[in-house]
Amino acid sequence: IKQETKGKIINACSIAGHESFEMLGTYSATKHAVKSFTHSAAKELAKYNITVNAYCPGVAKTKMWDRIDEEMVKHSDDLQQGEAFEKFSSEIALKRYQTPEDVANLVSFLASDASDYITGQAILTDGGLIYR
Repeated sequence: IKQETKGKIINACSIAGHESFEMLGTYSATKHAVKSFTHSAAKELAKYNITVNAYCPGVAKTKMWDRIDEEMVKHSDDLQQGEAFEKFSSEIALKRYQTPEDVANLVSFLASDASDYITGQAILTDGGLIYR
């Protein structure tokens, strides 16, 4: 604001900001909060030509998913290690899990001049898992 130039704020959200998942209640709640904060901040900062958006990744082969998979196995009678990840991955329309480049491409776009007219959005980058 002090610089009197346009600005960009890009928040890290998740598919869990659009859809609540069992056994991930706290995580889902915090990501819903990020999405809501993105909307509020976009409304407040638009008059300063500052856009506020969020990227919402989906299923990626990460240590976080390893932990989610472990918890799902603990709370299931029929899941084995790795099966929760495979189950969620199999439901992706593009038939593959996410890579870091998939997320980086969206973030790069949101940081670029090409996104100057986009604000207040929590954009899913999940290959077609959650539809909103």
